[in-house]
Amino acid sequence: MSKEKLIEIAKINKEHAENGTMHLVDDIVKIPASNYYDKNRWQNEIDLIFKRLPLVLGVSAEIPNPGDYKAMEVVGVPVIILRNNEGKISAFLNACIHRGAALVELGLGNKKRFSCPYHGWTYNNKGELMGISSNHEFGDLDKKCNSLISLPSLEKEGIIWVTLDPESKIKIEDYLSGYDQMLSHFGFKDWHVFQTRSLKGPNWKVAYDGYLDLYHLPVLHKDTFGDDMSNQAMYYEWGPHQRVVSPYRLPEQDDFKNNGSNHHELPIEEWSMDILMAGVWTIFPHISIASFTGGGRSVLLSQLLPGDSPESSITNQYYLMENKPSQKQQEEANKQWELLEYVVDKEDYETGLRLQKSLKTGLIDHVMFGRNEGGGQTFHKWVDKIINTKDKELPSLF
Repeated sequence: MSKEKLIEIAKINKEHAENGTMHLVDDIVKIPASNYYDKNRWQNEIDLIFKRLPLVLGVSAEIPNPGDYKAMEVVGVPVIILRNNEGKISAFLNACIHRGAALVELGLGNKKRFSCPYHGWTYNNKGELMGISSNHEFGDLDKKCNSLISLPSLEKEGIIWVTLDPESKIKIEDYLSGYDQMLSHFGFKDWHVFQTRSLKGPNWKVAYDGYLDLYHLPVLHKDTFGDDMSNQAMYYEWGPHQRVVSPYRLPEQDDFKNNGSNHHELPIEEWSMDILMAGVWTIFPHISIASFTGGGRSVLLSQLLPGDSPESSITNQYYLMENKPSQKQQEEANKQWELLEYVVDKEDYETGLRLQKSLKTGLIDHVMFGRNEGGGQTFHKWVDKIINTKDKELPSLF
């Protein structure tokens, strides 16, 4: 059914492109400017969104082999994602159950066993406590009841979700609202990580607004992407998750090919999957997946996380490629990678940081999202909805 949905969307986009139209929402929406800098609001977003909802914390290609692990800090929570000897993913607090010391430093690695650097307690790659230093002197302790603190996790379609609340009642598959079926057409489980980096940016919502916004493309990015880029966007929703695609980013443009043929010569049912999947796929609350062709079929996956203040954020970016690139493709991919760094860091985020300063003056009462900016409206509605929903009612939203 998911491919049928892609075809249905393509037909809608094609019709809008032929008619020079786009879908417009009912009205302009105003968002309090203080939502972007108020400390209490920011803390609520961390506690009630990032610490309660499933988050994308990695891709399968980062840790493909048994024994691989990834350690990272997410809104102050140390997390370790492990692939055990059977190849299954699990996630834990990166903290020894004894006194809380981190088992490993941040980054990627491969281990069959983890030894706490403080007192030497050891764990296997299923998070189970295997050994206690000077056990006969420490005292009786049931190892089976003292594993690492487990975090809900799910590996699906080459993406790894983790929930930071060990007691969460949200089923991650329910949270995805069928969106994972759409993402399956990327085939990420067989892709490769070409490059990664981290960028500092403005408030996480200022940054995320930009990923949902095609309205700014021919203006802010006129010198990089070109001033002929369409500023129109179509938005499609699966629960809180959205796909953003321009009705003009279509096969009728001469540069879009389907195995050497112009798409307009083919029925939509025969369009290639990379065209059917074009655009930006966002995963609430903090992921953007944008398709590119530098070096071959590829995507820029951006993972946004709040920084250490309302005015800051961290974006971890991954350039994923469908196939391992040849030498020539590596050169092309590196050019794409460098261009995207400039676009995001020097155009999007520098603009966002200046915007942030203006909002923080308190002289601007609100910001606006127009009828052509339905994606931003939907995103902020979900932010408010999550914040205002109690723990026991949260699973019912999805």
